[in-house]
Amino acid sequence: MKVENVTKRFPGVLALDRVSFDLFPGEVHVLFGENGAGKSTLNKIIAGSYLPNEGEIFVKGEKVVFRNPNDARRKGISAVYQEFSLVPQLTVLENLFLGQEISKRGFLNKEAMVRKAQEALDKLGFKLKLTAKVSDLRRAEAQMVEIAKAIQQEMSILILDEPTASLTDKEVQRLFEIIANLKSEGVGIIYISHRLKELKKIGDRITVLRDGKKVATLKMSEAAEQKLISLMTGREHADIFPPIANQPGEVVLSVENLATASGLHDINFEVRAGEIFGIAGLVGAGKSRVGRALFGLDPVLGGRVIFNRRTLKKFTPAESLARGILYLPPDRHKEGLVLCRPIKENQTLPSLPLFEKAGLIEIKREESVVKKIIEKMQIRPPRPDQTIIYLSGGNQQKVMLSRGLTREIKLFIFDEPTCGIDVGAKREVYLFLKELAENGAAIIYISSEIPEVMNLCHTVMVMHANTVSKLIPREQATEENILSACFGYQFRLSAGSPAASETKAGR
Repeated sequence: MKVENVTKRFPGVLALDRVSFDLFPGEVHVLFGENGAGKSTLNKIIAGSYLPNEGEIFVKGEKVVFRNPNDARRKGISAVYQEFSLVPQLTVLENLFLGQEISKRGFLNKEAMVRKAQEALDKLGFKLKLTAKVSDLRRAEAQMVEIAKAIQQEMSILILDEPTASLTDKEVQRLFEIIANLKSEGVGIIYISHRLKELKKIGDRITVLRDGKKVATLKMSEAAEQKLISLMTGREHADIFPPIANQPGEVVLSVENLATASGLHDINFEVRAGEIFGIAGLVGAGKSRVGRALFGLDPVLGGRVIFNRRTLKKFTPAESLARGILYLPPDRHKEGLVLCRPIKENQTLPSLPLFEKAGLIEIKREESVVKKIIEKMQIRPPRPDQTIIYLSGGNQQKVMLSRGLTREIKLFIFDEPTCGIDVGAKREVYLFLKELAENGAAIIYISSEIPEVMNLCHTVMVMHANTVSKLIPREQATEENILSACFGYQFRLSAGSPAASETKAGR
């Protein structure tokens, strides 16, 4: 497959500028670059979701024009996008065969579909109920459905856009085995990820995009980490984690024996002003449920929560915002943003009453505040009226994070805030956290990335089986200690030997 001089324009944005790219059979060709560099746009053109304004596409030497995804599928091109394309109200089985149902004498052949779907899931090693509704699945499970849907089709080209963002290490390893099998069968794979370690494991070549332009194509063996980051950003690599002062103030939040309808039990911790309090754990351990419960998204069944010296009786999102608690969810598309509305409306959504006068929104004052936030957060393009769906993933994330700047917030709850964004955008998020903490905000930082909680957080609470496995102070938050607690092992913390003694939790 070959792409020559492809250009794509959106309103106010030049997303791709005369980009050329090729893919050989049996190759993993990595697309690398900052959010907004044009990676996903190029993939959507190859997969038929977007029409290019200029340029040509060739598949097996034949010039093609894809006017929709079905055109691309007929040429053997299948895609797994970073933004899920599943229908939440349908079952796993119905999503797997959506648009390609098996029929017999004019009726759906459900038995054949069930058999074929189960064979595909067994081959992939994914444990999913075919009758489960997608809306009831965890994000990692929905990711599995997306991958299974793409791989069960006959194809010669597979596009994978951040496929491991929600998977466990075991699931990632299984995906890599599947990729190796597909390569041996001659399938060419376009792969997008910001995880440099995994790119080294599976990539053959890597093409770097910057600001919609192709910067370089290298063999993976030539692609040193510092070189890639320099090509991606146009600047030399600096330490991604900024130093954050440890000046904790008074206790802002105290949680005692919290129990919830989502399964949490015996949750005890406290967060101080100026502290970044990390919550780590494996997929399904319950870390996200803590943030959801405190904000009022999951019902609280028991325990005591004290915020700003007041015991909370009721938990709803509206009351949490009024108290000065802001929760930012991990899935910006499903729960965080209104994609069809502009930056301005998305930023001020939790704060509209503050811009209201006599029942009307003061548009000029709202726009003035939003312009200052856009400049501070370096959101691109810097236009309050820009529709969110046309922004890169990193800029969408900045819009969501900056909601806390439109009103007074005392406690920020960030749930996987760097999921699916590049190294440069991650550093901007970290600098934002640093500024908030050093200005006295209390922060709960929920993350699956151990390096993040190790380097950013003053205290790390590790979750296991819906309860607290261990509270680890910053100076002893090593990868070994955090991982041990993730798997339910208890150990005695000491300055000389952080993991000197371990026993299985509950024994």
